[in-house]
Amino acid sequence: MEIVTKIAPIALALIMLGLGLGLSTKDFLRVLKNPKDFTIGLTCQLILLPIVAYILVTIFNTPIEIAIGVMIIAAAPGGVTSNVMTKFAKGDVALSITLTAVISLISIISVPFIIFKSAHFLGASNIYQEVTLTGIALKMAGVITVPVILGMIIRKFFENFISLNIKFVEKITGLLFLVVFAAIWIEERENILSYLSQSGIIILTLNITMMLIAYFIARSFATGVPQIKCIALECGLQNGTLAVFVATQIFDKIIYIIPTASYALIMYITGFIFMYILRNSN
Repeated sequence: MEIVTKIAPIALALIMLGLGLGLSTKDFLRVLKNPKDFTIGLTCQLILLPIVAYILVTIFNTPIEIAIGVMIIAAAPGGVTSNVMTKFAKGDVALSITLTAVISLISIISVPFIIFKSAHFLGASNIYQEVTLTGIALKMAGVITVPVILGMIIRKFFENFISLNIKFVEKITGLLFLVVFAAIWIEERENILSYLSQSGIIILTLNITMMLIAYFIARSFATGVPQIKCIALECGLQNGTLAVFVATQIFDKIIYIIPTASYALIMYITGFIFMYILRNSN
């Protein structure tokens, strides 16, 4: 897992820098002007998703290593992929970007907390021996908060240049995402099918279940159709690179990362199908 351990932090920092380049202070002020849709999305992703994941790993009686891997991906915020798919689904892109940015910043606290608490409930409290919640939070701040803020500062000084080249930045971040998962598959190619057979069903169930739950909650409470589409997709498309980074900081076995890799593959398939359905809905 040496290659993945070295690549993930660099890739994540660059991805978050790209996210910061696409942000401005107005994206955060938007939350104050229209907090309802943001609150719905935040609640679904930050609270309901980990709860649903925990219920599912319990129902499926998932092996402890896979179960913790599932909780890691469930704790991760949405990724830039959700912003792109929301755009194609004719959803509220501004809301999607705001949710991704704010929850990503919150994640330096929420992700370690969710993982450590769920590990305790699942009976895997031995991870506390070498890694602390504060230690993980500080490492995450270094590869999430700092790059996002740096990206926003760069955008402020080079607004026109960044605006003209933002699509290129999005392509680069997408490529970096693929590089991380290609490294996982290459490094563990001999064991990958075995791991997938153990995590595929639980991951697919979580992905579909959460997008449907988010969709129906948003349909009941959100202010419009574009916002419903955004919230549903945001809750189904997680930041896999961040999840890999966190997993490699806590564990030295690839099996904890496999649910993340499985989710990354599955979410593209289900995400495109869901995006197509949403795109043609009113």
